[in-house]
This record gives sequence, structure tokens and C-alpha cells, in this order.
Amino acid sequence: MILARILGTVVATRKDERLQGKKLLVVRPVTLEGEEESGYLVAVDTVGAGFRETVLVVQGSSARMAAGCKDRPIDAAIVGIVDTVQVESA
Repeated sequence: MILARILGTVVATRKDERLQGKKLLVVRPVTLEGEEESGYLVAVDTVGAGFRETVLVVQGSSARMAAGCKDRPIDAAIVGIVDTVQVESA
């Protein structure tokens, strides 16, 4: 799983019919401290996430196992909205 922050949306009027009705969001990976990392992903939203929220993203075959994503041409899916991140040192 990847921690990421939602930065925007993608609108595609012409796309694979299996993506009809799916919200596409631009996300950027973040560190455990919430600092942005390099790169961006376009992910299908399965949980109703909103702008600037921190989310959990899965990729590859795990993305196609997310709710409503089976047999769809996706490589990344938002599967959770993060409330807090807590890391304890040993």
C-alpha cells in the first residue's frame, strides 16, 4: 500500500467503457510524516475521497481486487481514507 495525497482530478470524456462512472484522481505519494515524494499516479476512487485528503492506494492486481474494480483496466485504486498515521520507535 502507498500513502498518498489527492491533488486533483482527471476528466476523460473518451475512455474504455469499463471506466464509465469511475472517478479518477491525481495522487502524489507522501512520507509517513506527510511530506510529498516525487511522482504522481492516477487512481480510481473507490471510497469517496476528497481534495487534499491522505489516502491508501494499491496498485497492480491488488487494485483490480478493490470494490467495483474487477475486470477493469486499472493499475491504481484508492481503497482507504487515512485519519492518522502513528509510528513508534523501537
